Amino acid sequence: MTKGTRSVCWIMLFGLSWIGDPLCINSNRCFGQQISSWKKTTVYEGARCMTAIAGDFRQAGQTDFFVNAGSVSSFYPGPSLAQVIIDDSPEHNFIHCEAFDIDADGDQDIVGARYMPGLIVWFEHPQDAQHDRWLVHTIDDQVNGIHGLLRADVNRDGKLDLIANSAQPISKFPYSLVWYDVPDDPKKPWNRHVVADGDAPGLTHYMGFGDVNGDGFGDIATGAKGGPQAEEGTGDWFAWWQAPADSTGKWQKHLIATEQPGATNIHPVDVNRDGRMDFIASRGHGVGVIWFEATGNTQRPWVEHSIDATIKEPHSLTIADLDNDGDMDAATCAYGSKLVAWYENDGFGRFQTRIIDQGQEAYDIRAIDCDRDGDLDLVVAGRESNNALWYSNPLINSVE
Repeated sequence: MTKGTRSVCWIMLFGLSWIGDPLCINSNRCFGQQISSWKKTTVYEGARCMTAIAGDFRQAGQTDFFVNAGSVSSFYPGPSLAQVIIDDSPEHNFIHCEAFDIDADGDQDIVGARYMPGLIVWFEHPQDAQHDRWLVHTIDDQVNGIHGLLRADVNRDGKLDLIANSAQPISKFPYSLVWYDVPDDPKKPWNRHVVADGDAPGLTHYMGFGDVNGDGFGDIATGAKGGPQAEEGTGDWFAWWQAPADSTGKWQKHLIATEQPGATNIHPVDVNRDGRMDFIASRGHGVGVIWFEATGNTQRPWVEHSIDATIKEPHSLTIADLDNDGDMDAATCAYGSKLVAWYENDGFGRFQTRIIDQGQEAYDIRAIDCDRDGDLDLVVAGRESNNALWYSNPLINSVE
């Protein structure tokens, strides 16, 4: 397809998909609401579901799913998605999970975290994922209030590490963030390193990772929701921790913004293509999706901009190029508004809201190419909707 033809197709695609009266989402952009054309596929229905992930776990050229719901961990191999229960321990009621090849055997293992009392375990992917037993190994049981997990190469050794938070004050690592490098024998307890040493109060949630200050080292960001469950005056903020040259050393905290009630998610990303790392964030226990523009001014390093000022409890947030145009967009499923939406970035930090679905509640969202057609789809863990599902991005099939 030529560039000109593709441009015409884009005009036709978006021009024919707008309905209703204009909606002013922020002060300087008004636009219509897009008709949803994202196909919904249900992976699981039944119990309360806090976390779900997808990937080619078996390295078989198919997309598989892992869902934890009602303390039952299930594997759904593609394309059949026939449920395989791999663990039903009442001790394993996970709030978040991740997946990567922990034991370096070529397939994807799964990490699960329980909030309180804190526990992080990993499931060893067996040779036959549908019939063999998935062995469970403990990573750590000393951190407490684990709300988020994040995989990243923290120590720059070319291998993935694991980042977690310890949000509760009642533990050996109160109000902290930690990271783990995988030991040579991952079945033994992992090596724990403290990032935020008691300076992350207010009930932190999810983490973001990226080189914020351009020094070549990956930094870590998070938000703290505050509210009645937190110690008074300790939450409602976003911050990032600057990585030292030795990632096992002391990390330096930098506040991004205060007076952010319900702060939960934050991801470093160059929103406006100016070469500086900005942040996209959500107030998942409050209202709104926002981004913080890096100014390069030490006196006022961040300027806040609204992406969606009205969406309620956007507890989930993922950052990805959802329209394949080279810039980073955002997506959420808000449990307050019961709305699935993605936000199209024009490349300069101006966002348009695209509604995908209504009546769906969620706690977590991930972007992955589930149907393997070249664009990124969305996987949603529907907390009070009691389901796990994925939405197929219509982009590729629409323009080719």
